[in-house]
Amino acid sequence: MGQPNSYTRVRRATVLTAVAALSLGVSGCGILSGPAREIREINVSSSSLRDKTPLPSEYSCHGTKMSPPLRWSSDVLSRAKSIAIVVDDTSSSNPAVQWVVYNIDPRTTEIGEDAASDPPKEAGQAAVTSGKVGYEPPCDKEGSYRFSVYALSGRLKGTASASLPDVLKMIADQTIARGRLTAVHIE
Repeated sequence: MGQPNSYTRVRRATVLTAVAALSLGVSGCGILSGPAREIREINVSSSSLRDKTPLPSEYSCHGTKMSPPLRWSSDVLSRAKSIAIVVDDTSSSNPAVQWVVYNIDPRTTEIGEDAASDPPKEAGQAAVTSGKVGYEPPCDKEGSYRFSVYALSGRLKGTASASLPDVLKMIADQTIARGRLTAVHIE
């Protein structure tokens, strides 16, 4: 196995920085986004996933490789201007952002299976850690995959040329509510 090459170390550092920016920016600590602000809660569920249980293999690189269905609810959604979804794995030896979809209409409260192939109208998808735009199915059987939904105070602008860390920071800066569903390991 040997030592990771410099590309792997840089990629890992970039991913960790991006995920930390998103996590810190929405935690209310104010490190990245100015004064601390209250981040409300979103309830996230799925007809195919359960919190703290294994990710069904069909949503991984070992199966059909499609994104799972998600639904969300919160009283704060009436104030949101857009919704973003971020799927990431920070627990493995190879952390990665697996999917970023943003500018989802705030009246939308669910996405169906394989929404990455047919995203909601006017939604955009960012290039993830691998460089692919869209859903990069998880592969690490021991990973812990977070499916996070963010209600935003605005729509993301200037994303076409933005890097993954920049897109995640834009999401963090505009987050007014957040919820997540975590799948542990892959079936």
